[in-house]
Amino acid sequence: MSLPSSTEAATDAATDAPAPAAPRADVEVRLPAERAYVSVLRTLTAGLAARLDFTIDDIEDLRIVVGEACAIVLSEATAGGDLLGRFTLGQRELGVDVSVPATEGHALDEDSFAWQVLTTLAGDVAASTTEGRLHLRMVVRASALDAPAGP
Repeated sequence: MSLPSSTEAATDAATDAPAPAAPRADVEVRLPAERAYVSVLRTLTAGLAARLDFTIDDIEDLRIVVGEACAIVLSEATAGGDLLGRFTLGQRELGVDVSVPATEGHALDEDSFAWQVLTTLAGDVAASTTEGRLHLRMVVRASALDAPAGP
């Protein structure tokens, strides 16, 4: 199967209209789908968040989010696969998509501790299985630097 090059326009076969383009990742890294490599992804995430002026607390929260997301997808990964991390840098926000090869039909436990951590710290979290890969996508926004310290 060949993918269209970046200069070819993708079209929807049913309508022959241009297909909506998925946002291009600003940074993409492919690692073996093994727990030992999660620390590499967490460190990369911290570096990207620092470039976006996230606070130290936000960076630590983001490292936790990525670690939990990886734990969820790695538990469903097929043997010998890869862990793909895609990052989209925005204005004081970081979009993260972690994925692994997996079979269709995974029902993630949305009552699990890991899922609760994700939704609490990231807010926008979505899971899907497309083209044989289980994806967890999230967007994490930086806290306001001038927010009041407390009551």
